Amino acid sequence: MDNKRTLSRVLEAPQAMEGEGVPIRRAFPSHEFSQLDPFLLFDHFGGVTLKPGEAKGFPDHPHRGFETVTYMLAGEFEHRDSFGHHGVLKAGDVQWMTAGSGLVHSETPARSMFENGGRLEGFQIWVNLPKRDKMKAPHYQELSASNIPTAHSGD
Repeated sequence: MDNKRTLSRVLEAPQAMEGEGVPIRRAFPSHEFSQLDPFLLFDHFGGVTLKPGEAKGFPDHPHRGFETVTYMLAGEFEHRDSFGHHGVLKAGDVQWMTAGSGLVHSETPARSMFENGGRLEGFQIWVNLPKRDKMKAPHYQELSASNIPTAHSGD
């Protein structure tokens, strides 16, 4: 049985600016893909080198009814929210935030990035919560790169 698939087409994610001028590429939604429920949004953010004092991030903004999963490729991003959750994501770290009934949060370059500059880059995906979970209490969790399991194959 041949389980190979062929690529039907390649679409380039359009570029945009979000927050305080952070460059992003948004794979979806787009004019090509408007509904991929439960996935709401998939962004590649940054890919930018910040100079000292040039903090570009996402200041206070609300979320409700979905989850975000953020994976850092480079740099350090600081998260704060209206429920007192706080953390700093570094390269290889993952953050999973359940907005549920709603919260206000910010994602900004960490103090070290503000003071020293450096490369900022990562991915973020937004996942729609099922109707029954839309009003659940907000939750935040973080996994450092050293605590993320890895699998190895013989090849």
